[in-house]
Amino acid sequence: MNTLKRPRSCTDTSTSGSALCWKHSRPLDVYCCTDEKVICEVCASAEHTGHTFGLPKEERRRKQEELSNMQTKSRRLLQKQEKKQKDMGKTLELIQEEAIKTKDYCECILVSVIDSLQRHYLSVKQLIDTQEEAAVAQVQTSIQTLQVKMKEMEKRNTELDHLAETDDVHFLQKWPSLKGLCRKDNLHPFQETSEDPLLPFELTKRAVEKLGKQLEELCDKEFASISHSVENGEQQELGGESEEDDMQQRCETSLPVADNTLTHQDVEPKTRADFLRYACGLSLDPSTAHEDLVISAEDKEVRLSPQPFRGPAFRYPEQFIHRRQVLCKEGLQAERSYYEIEVKGNKVEIALAYKGIDRKSRTTLSAFGATAKSWSLDRSTNYSVSHRAESIQLTTPPTHCRIGVYLKFKEGTLSFYEVSDSMKFLYTVEAEFTEPLYPGFWLGEKCCIKICDL
Repeated sequence: MNTLKRPRSCTDTSTSGSALCWKHSRPLDVYCCTDEKVICEVCASAEHTGHTFGLPKEERRRKQEELSNMQTKSRRLLQKQEKKQKDMGKTLELIQEEAIKTKDYCECILVSVIDSLQRHYLSVKQLIDTQEEAAVAQVQTSIQTLQVKMKEMEKRNTELDHLAETDDVHFLQKWPSLKGLCRKDNLHPFQETSEDPLLPFELTKRAVEKLGKQLEELCDKEFASISHSVENGEQQELGGESEEDDMQQRCETSLPVADNTLTHQDVEPKTRADFLRYACGLSLDPSTAHEDLVISAEDKEVRLSPQPFRGPAFRYPEQFIHRRQVLCKEGLQAERSYYEIEVKGNKVEIALAYKGIDRKSRTTLSAFGATAKSWSLDRSTNYSVSHRAESIQLTTPPTHCRIGVYLKFKEGTLSFYEVSDSMKFLYTVEAEFTEPLYPGFWLGEKCCIKICDL
C-alpha cells in the first residue's frame, strides 16, 4: 500500500533539506548493491534481507570512475566521427578533382584517336584524288583517240560520197583501195577501255563503309566493356572490406603524398607537375627577329611594335626579312623537353623549326609550317596544325592563354596542350626529327608572347 502512496523514491527532502527515508525518516546512508538503491538502515534490515550493501560515498566514487571512462570513450568516438567526416569531405573534393582529371585524360586519348582518324581520312581523300586523276586521264586519252578515229572516218565518208558521183572508169579505179580501208576499219574498230573507270570509287566506298561498321561495333563493344569492368572492379574492391574500413582506406590513400608518379622514362606525364619534370629554359634570339618585333630586355617576351620600323637598313644575317617571326636561341634535342608560353592577342603561331629555315623569301617558304623544316600550332578563332603547307583544323577553340609544348625528340612526337588547372590536350604531331628544333613564334596585330619561367 505504501508504494501506491509514494511511488517515486525513498527519499524525502521537503522538510529538512537532507536526504531522509520517507518511510522511516532516517538518513539514507546505505546503498543496496543488489537493487542499486539508496536506503536507510531500517529499510535494509526490513526489506533487503540477504542483499549486498555499501556506503553511498564509496559507491559514488566507483560509479564516478565508470562515468569518467564512459565520457572518455564517448569523446574518442566523437573525435573519430569528426575525423571521418573531415576525411569524407576531403574524399568528396578528391572525387571531383579525379573526375576532372579522368575526363581530361580520356579526352586526350579519344582526341588522339579522332585526330588519327582525321589523318587517315586525309590519306583516303588523297587516294580518291589519285583515283580521280587516273580515271580522268584514262577517259581523256580514250576521247582523244576516238576523236582522231572520227576525223579519219569523216574524211573517208567524204571520199566515198565523192566516189559515188564519179564516172565509171574513175569509180572502178578507186574502188579497190577504198574497199580495203573500209574492211580494215571493220576489222579493227575503236576499242573502249575494258575496266570500268568508276570501279575504284565503288571499291573505296565499300571498304570505308566496312571499316566504319567495324569501328562502330568495336566502339560499342569496348565502351560497354569499360562500364562493365569498372562496375565489377568496384564490387570486387568492396567485397572483402567493411564500409568503414574501405572509406578510411580510401581517405588515407587519397591524401596528398610525395609525388612518385614518374619513376621511369616510359611513363607518360599526365598532370602539369609531371610535365614540369622536363621543363627547359628558353630565351628569344633578337638577331632572328623581324624588324617590326620588339624583344624585352630579358629576351623572354616579344610583341608587335605599334609603329612599323623606320630605322636604318642594317639587318642581321639570321633575321626574318618578310615575316613577323622570331626564333629562340636554344635548339632542343633532349629526349624530352617541355616549355610554356603565355599568349595575348587573337592570332599567333607557336612553332618549332630547323635552324636552316628560309628567312629571306617573300613566298611561304619562310612561313612556319609551310615546308618540311617547321611545325606550327596556329591559334586564332580555332586551333590548327600546319606542316609542309598542309593544315589540319582542330575543333577546339582557344579557352586559355597559356600553351604547353611537349617534345619527345628521339621518339618523334610533338604535343600541344592548353594549360590551366589541368592539361587540356590539343594535338600530337608524329615526325622523324633529324636535327635540333628551335622554338619560334609568329605574331598577328596587337599580339604578345611571353616565355614562362618554369
